[in-house]
Amino acid sequence: MELIRAFIVGGIICVIGQILIDKTKLTTARILVIFVVAGCVLGGLGLYEPLVNFAGAGATVPLPGFGHLLAGGVKKAVDEQGFAGIFTGGVTAMAGGLTVAILFGWLSALTFNPKEK
Repeated sequence: MELIRAFIVGGIICVIGQILIDKTKLTTARILVIFVVAGCVLGGLGLYEPLVNFAGAGATVPLPGFGHLLAGGVKKAVDEQGFAGIFTGGVTAMAGGLTVAILFGWLSALTFNPKEK
């Protein structure tokens, strides 16, 4: 059942993105920013956590999950470090995911040889 919930919630997030692409003149970069900011705001207000508890990876893997991760990291760092946590919390929270993304991007660049069309 957990997989079904993750599939449905992740699919709904993707459908929202596709509707924004099809029905508005927003660029994909702006839609990306909207999703991350929405996740950050919802995470900061505590509204995204119930969705994460319900859908698991269906809510944490898409872009709003990244914003939720940033907001959670900032909240935790502010509780521990005070004002300085505003600047360090988000970076600390996303460090693992960013490291993996850079590593796999580098490995892909070494493995594959792109050709111009």
